[in-house]
Amino acid sequence: MGLELYLDLLSQPCRAVYIFAKKNRIPFELRTVDLLKGQNHSDDFVQVNPLRKVPALKDGDFTLAESVAILLYLARKYEAPDHWYPQDLQARARVDEYLSWQHTALRMSCTRAMWQKMMFPVFLGQRVPPETLANTLAELDRCLQLLEDKFLKDQDFLAGPRISVADLVAITELMHPVSAGCGIFKSRPKLAAWRQRVEAAVGEDLFREAHAVIMKAKDLPPADTAVKERLKPLAQLFL
Repeated sequence: MGLELYLDLLSQPCRAVYIFAKKNRIPFELRTVDLLKGQNHSDDFVQVNPLRKVPALKDGDFTLAESVAILLYLARKYEAPDHWYPQDLQARARVDEYLSWQHTALRMSCTRAMWQKMMFPVFLGQRVPPETLANTLAELDRCLQLLEDKFLKDQDFLAGPRISVADLVAITELMHPVSAGCGIFKSRPKLAAWRQRVEAAVGEDLFREAHAVIMKAKDLPPADTAVKERLKPLAQLFL
């Protein structure tokens, strides 16, 4: 059996892995894991990733969890062009710096914004207090400012003149609040121009393909009682 990628494109790190593999023509078998149906808790999937999270990778007898680890494994094994994860010490350190920062900063604020603005009221039928949403959007705005000032600066991409895995991880995060109707690029022309460059580097068709699921999430039918109960522990993390 060749390379298998276990993904749900509702998930932002899954989209980053999917885009990277497709863009670099890495042959893989897509194994869809529907998070809203709880398939990440199935016995079969737990054999692949006991952490019960996506993305996950299976390469023969080798399994791997965590999106950053998977991206770097693919970059190294398939010898992706150097700009994705540069050999130059300082250029690579810039990519690593962003990947280390985003987990507890942009990731959480983007996820909370999407859940509070869309998933709670539309999918779960749960009201979010206006002050809670306001605080979340303020924190998202703070993170976006840091993204511009600390990482993007006056460069074309986050780690230099060419696209890297840092840009993939970042743009897939930002599409979460965009899917919920947050106009995060409208008041940030520098960030909007960066988004256009990332989409062009990836390819607009591939970008749309990877984000089709999340951009249609607003049209999900309301969750039934069983789904609401299953998602309750997770949902509480996003309030």
